[in-house]
Amino acid sequence: MLALGAAGTAAASSGGAMYVATPKIKAVKCVSRCVRGGAVRSGGKIKLRGASLSDVKKVVFRGGRGSRDDVPVKVQSASDRSLAVAVPMRAQSGPVDAWAGKRVHATSSTSVRVVPPAAPTPNPRLTPAPGPADAGAPSLETATSRSLFAIDQRGGVTFSFRLGSVPAASVSVNLVRLDDGAVIQTFNPAVPTSGDVARVSWDGMIGGQPAPNGRYAFRMEAVAAGGAKAVNAAAGDIQRDAFDLRPALFPVRGRHNFGQGAARFGAGRAGHTHQGQDVLARCGTPLIAARGGVVKAKKYQSAAGYYLIIDGTGTGTDYGYMHMAAPSAYNVGDRVYTGDQIGVVGDTGDATACHLHFEEWSAPGWYSGGQPFDPLADLRAWDAYS
Repeated sequence: MLALGAAGTAAASSGGAMYVATPKIKAVKCVSRCVRGGAVRSGGKIKLRGASLSDVKKVVFRGGRGSRDDVPVKVQSASDRSLAVAVPMRAQSGPVDAWAGKRVHATSSTSVRVVPPAAPTPNPRLTPAPGPADAGAPSLETATSRSLFAIDQRGGVTFSFRLGSVPAASVSVNLVRLDDGAVIQTFNPAVPTSGDVARVSWDGMIGGQPAPNGRYAFRMEAVAAGGAKAVNAAAGDIQRDAFDLRPALFPVRGRHNFGQGAARFGAGRAGHTHQGQDVLARCGTPLIAARGGVVKAKKYQSAAGYYLIIDGTGTGTDYGYMHMAAPSAYNVGDRVYTGDQIGVVGDTGDATACHLHFEEWSAPGWYSGGQPFDPLADLRAWDAYS
């Protein structure tokens, strides 16, 4: 038996021992979807340069400390000196590991900076699909109703398609999570007549639970009677008929800022502390439901002014909107969907300027056993994409 240390390992097989050399990573370079300064966008590619890389079977994007955000990628290389690696959608900035065996790996000496991909290109109207397609395959036009979809928005997200003059024997549509390539749902719609538009929709749920945040795409295949096949997007295309799924939307639909220290959660008030975050905006700026649910309370109060409380469906969180200019059109018990307009910014109640006072309460909810918590992190996150 071979005696091996850090340089490699041996594995028993029917043919004897097999030596696996320890890989070495000397440099990491972005090769596609690169950003100035050496960063790479999710969905791009990096290249590892070094030695003994031909035995590497897996590369792990390690992200921060701990393993919770580690993202593994299966790889295959015919070169000892270089290895191309696709950057997963879920990858975070951090070092990468190149694994050639269960105990044989190398770690990059520097971190790979990963930034989010560019937002999907909106494609709400039918346009010719870029393919690829076999000769004699049906021609395709496709559209996706949203490039950003928040859980519980009205109508879900809809994929539409139309076939050209060449008839199809079958069509299928997969909803794919681009983060890991998993097929979330398969649709088998009836084959439409040439020129007619067919549609499938998804509500953002898997097994009755909200799907994980991330980028998703509809992937369609149309097959002619002779077997010629057309698809709407090439493998690796993260833009065509794609959309980003998010948990909520930013509630103020206009120019705004988060004010200074007095606007923060926990700031001192006469006899109490501030239980939410103020978002300063012009009076009359539209307000939408950050997350859909059922109206739990609608009142006027001398401090809060006109306000509305929504019990967020499936979230365990209550959402409060205060100092609205007028009573909301919704009443207690009404169903509100994410993105529905619930009112406009005002300065009613104890307010010295036009603003939204926004609150989040943990289960079981607003003044029913729950506790208010600082909503600023959520607001900043929602503001960044919506």
